[in-house]
Amino acid sequence: MPSMHALANPARFLRFSARVLPWCAGLTAVLLVVGLYLALVQTPPDYQQKETVRIMFVHVPSAWWSMAGYGLLAVLGASLLVWRHPLAALMARAAAPVGAGYAFVCLATGSLWGRPMWGTWWVWDARLTSMLLLFFLFLGHIALSRAFDEPERGDKAAAILGLVGALNLPIIKFSVDWWNTLHQPASVVKLGGPAIHPTILVPLLVMAAAMLMLFVTLVLLRTETEIGRRRLEAAAMAGG
Repeated sequence: MPSMHALANPARFLRFSARVLPWCAGLTAVLLVVGLYLALVQTPPDYQQKETVRIMFVHVPSAWWSMAGYGLLAVLGASLLVWRHPLAALMARAAAPVGAGYAFVCLATGSLWGRPMWGTWWVWDARLTSMLLLFFLFLGHIALSRAFDEPERGDKAAAILGLVGALNLPIIKFSVDWWNTLHQPASVVKLGGPAIHPTILVPLLVMAAAMLMLFVTLVLLRTETEIGRRRLEAAAMAGG
């Protein structure tokens, strides 16, 4: 496995991605099939939430990996600003729309769950509001990275937003502990072990693995595209 420093070279990254991308895509497909079967067929309805509980198998992993995706933006931003890694900006451009998509799925599925459970599509509580802010931070990162004629200026501005916006991540995580909120507290990652039954926990973890691999696959594909686009732009400028 090459080091992160080695993968900062776009040519090395492309060789690495060509090797691992088929495995990531294949594993994504297998995990999605197994996870969806467990979630939609094998898992019994919850005694309180009934069939609505199945929404959580998409909602919860979307929340996890959208937060992790923004954490990735922060790490890539630091790599660009401090070490000037040439691939950091391109991978950040690739990862931001994927993270925004996951955040949107989290918000949409949460709204679908909230309507029958809470009687409303939306409430302005701490967890939901901070999650909505995360979605807007993703959109801001996308907009900033493309807001300047010089790509380097846009990438640096987006990197700064990535670092500053990371302050929202602990707010999302601990909002249910710090404030009175309708959102349920942590039930998977907590002291004393998970608080949900294995019939729910197992398919949830399989779906989380599937959506993680999907995230990785999409980021790798989009990073390859960004590298190709940047090379075409450089060639056009050199020829013009």
